[in-house]
Amino acid sequence: MKKSIKQINLEKAIKNRLKGKPLEVADYLFSNKEIQMLHEHANVVSIKRLGFNDHGPVHMRKAALNALIMFDLLAVSGVQFNLEREGIGTEEDSKIAVLLASLLHDLGMSISREKHEFMSVILAIPIIDKILDKFYHLKLEKKIALKTLIIEGIFGHMATQPIHSLEAGLVLVGDGCDMEKGRARISTLISNKPRVGDIHKYSSTSIQKVNILAGEKKPVKILVEMSQSVGFFQVEEVLFPKIAFSPVKKYIELYAGVKDQDLKKYL
Repeated sequence: MKKSIKQINLEKAIKNRLKGKPLEVADYLFSNKEIQMLHEHANVVSIKRLGFNDHGPVHMRKAALNALIMFDLLAVSGVQFNLEREGIGTEEDSKIAVLLASLLHDLGMSISREKHEFMSVILAIPIIDKILDKFYHLKLEKKIALKTLIIEGIFGHMATQPIHSLEAGLVLVGDGCDMEKGRARISTLISNKPRVGDIHKYSSTSIQKVNILAGEKKPVKILVEMSQSVGFFQVEEVLFPKIAFSPVKKYIELYAGVKDQDLKKYL
């Protein structure tokens, strides 16, 4: 299936943040037909069968880009990630774990919404094994550490299961930050009939931009710009709980507000 312009641009933006082995891994992921088809089918189930929003190739790449932006802001601030702090790996290894978990986290949406984080793990494990065998074939200890860290990032992205690494925490928050109006557009075009849960659709439509910037007192500042106050629902019911649940919380400032009005500070 042909990639969309938005997907291609996101892949370029992701690769622009990478070099060395992480860039090689990204190239492998973006050229892998099985992963692409799983991403596409996740949207078939999410949008066409269930009437939900985007959980496919664009969303997973946007979540990955968000996580990588925060990763770089933490790294520049001197924050050590778990693999390095624990003497198991390097900052580069942690970036690969964040990249892989982010790009595989919603594979389970190709099966069902309920417990999809666990379905994602089941579908991702053979892919993770193949990639780690290719890029870490002589480093068994590091392969095991990376595999378990990637799985933690995948099963923890819904904030339903406790997570304990910064790497997994970035996947969780990166996923939560993808709530701009474009993500609700597909399901809105398919059906405008009211149904239970539509507050998510219309509140997300009011989210104009989620900016991830260098913070003033902390390494990361997340600034949510919205056109209407209904967008606060999206911040308070989706994004803030994910940040609050994440080990990365202590490094994040969170602000949200309607254009030309005072910002509300959450963190």
